[in-house]
Amino acid sequence: MKNKKDYVILIVCIVLFFAGCANKKGADNEKQQIGKQTDTSENVQKTSVPTLFIHGYGGGNNSFGRMIKRLEGNHRTKKELILTVSVAGKVQAKGELTGKENNPSVQVLFEDNKNNEWNQAEWIKNCLEFIGSNYGITQVNLVGHSMGGASTLRYLTTFGEDNNLPKINKFVGIAAPFNDFVELSNGETLDDVLQNGPAIQSERYSDYVNGIDKVSKGMKVMIVAGDVEDGSLSDEAVPVADAVSVIALFQTHGNEVQEKIFYGKAAQHSKLHENMEVDQLVADFLWQ
Repeated sequence: MKNKKDYVILIVCIVLFFAGCANKKGADNEKQQIGKQTDTSENVQKTSVPTLFIHGYGGGNNSFGRMIKRLEGNHRTKKELILTVSVAGKVQAKGELTGKENNPSVQVLFEDNKNNEWNQAEWIKNCLEFIGSNYGITQVNLVGHSMGGASTLRYLTTFGEDNNLPKINKFVGIAAPFNDFVELSNGETLDDVLQNGPAIQSERYSDYVNGIDKVSKGMKVMIVAGDVEDGSLSDEAVPVADAVSVIALFQTHGNEVQEKIFYGKAAQHSKLHENMEVDQLVADFLWQ
């Protein structure tokens, strides 16, 4: 009996040994696959054109800080500069633009992060003047989340004709209340909004309509919206119809527009800039 028991123990040990080897090999393969997914440097077009990331209402360093860090880890960009704007509109810089072709990112922070969009549009203008005069920048991309997107479009429809400012190549609006939180009206569908614009236009949206001719027709646009699928047709803060309300406006103006609606819990308003699928979408739009 003792020999039989020893024999069983030996067999169990051998099985566990080979199972461990198989698990290790599987884990190694998984790591290799993850590495292949995250190292996307071969597909990236690298230029020295900076991309400015502008946070939303009440936002701060983490609002786009973590996204930029993830994109750095995927070899898509290099964070080179942080611009902090005081309530008086003064720009303070941390870091510097090197001029290297590494798709430099610039994080824009407003000290008064709950100020109105008119002041924020001025502050965006001040940031562009700053990098233009200090680094000779002539073209940039702009990415805005929530109110940061609305304020960016306010900038574009107010100062877009100023040839003394850097040219805007690409604009990304993520979960931005372009129509000031207006939902679908009775009988209106999302397709109606996408094709014709919103039936009910807020004062904010009307301002965009009146200023759209100041926007360069050569600027490419990406609009991102979220639907948490709880029946609200929203990301819990901004209605989908609101976030996509400017697509028809841009298209009628002559801009090339792409749009994407994300669904589920990860499409919640504040989670969209933490969503790695959004990372991928934005990175591909900006740098491919």
